Amino acid sequence: MTATSQPLRRTLLPVGKQFSNLAAPYTSIPRAYRALSTTTQLRQEKATTLLQDKQNGFGYIRSNARPEKPRKVGVTEIRGPYYSAYGKRHLQDVLETFGHHVDGLKFSGGGFSLMPEQRLRELIDIAHEHGVYVSTGGWMEHILTQSDAMDAVEKYLRKCKDLGFDVVECSAGFLSIPSDDFIRLVDKVQSMGLSAKPELGIQFGAGGDTAAEELEAAGSSDPSKVVNLAKRFIDEVGVERIMIESEGITENVKSWRTDVIQNILKELPAEKVMFEAADPAVFNWYIREFGVDVNLFVDHSQIVQLSCLRSGIWGMADTFGKVVSYR
Repeated sequence: MTATSQPLRRTLLPVGKQFSNLAAPYTSIPRAYRALSTTTQLRQEKATTLLQDKQNGFGYIRSNARPEKPRKVGVTEIRGPYYSAYGKRHLQDVLETFGHHVDGLKFSGGGFSLMPEQRLRELIDIAHEHGVYVSTGGWMEHILTQSDAMDAVEKYLRKCKDLGFDVVECSAGFLSIPSDDFIRLVDKVQSMGLSAKPELGIQFGAGGDTAAEELEAAGSSDPSKVVNLAKRFIDEVGVERIMIESEGITENVKSWRTDVIQNILKELPAEKVMFEAADPAVFNWYIREFGVDVNLFVDHSQIVQLSCLRSGIWGMADTFGKVVSYR
């Protein structure tokens, strides 16, 4: 039987499988079941925010109710050290104050490989203590360019698992790779007890902050290519979430390709999609157009602004007082 003779099917959590100890410490859940929306509750007692405190806080003020973690909608993933370096003290500050609003931490690119291993492990442990999953960035693209890609991918995934990563992002913005090979790569990630997060986009050369003029000259793909491949990842390999690359859509373009976004959400379940939106004007537009439950990836410095917007307590001129929910 050839590798492509029949669809690959593998899910991290068997249908109907339930855990009776979901309130137990994070380490009590088998590694294979840690995924994008299956991190456990915090080890410490759940803290009530002032906005939720009806007796002594600001609970009398209207705000949009958010699902408790682990969430499948309204998921927020933040960027780890990349544009600026930071360590455990900064991450502790972010998560001790706004950890309730953070679902995932992503180490963009391969920057984490430049860190001392112990410091990286500290950051991953802190994230887990706050019920935050930890994801690699798109460094898989570089791994695939090694002389023996099969061996390199195996060693890379083994080390990522050892370090404590929960999610491995698989992107190919700089690469030309057959769809069947991409499917096999994602399946390989999942087979090793990690959750694969494919990153898809319409722009070749995306992911390196390339100038808009250069990207435009390279041309872009038809949105149907993204939709069709995303469906295969979901149906054949059982991925939990697809990351949509912003370059070519809302980043480094002369005008936003909102038609691409609409087409993606028309064809794919919203809970299966996360949009890169590391610019306030962009995530403001996503919330305005699709509501508080849209899944977004932003810079860690933007978590407060985005959380206020999701809650409906602040906004820009077009969203101030207009972001609501009915639940």
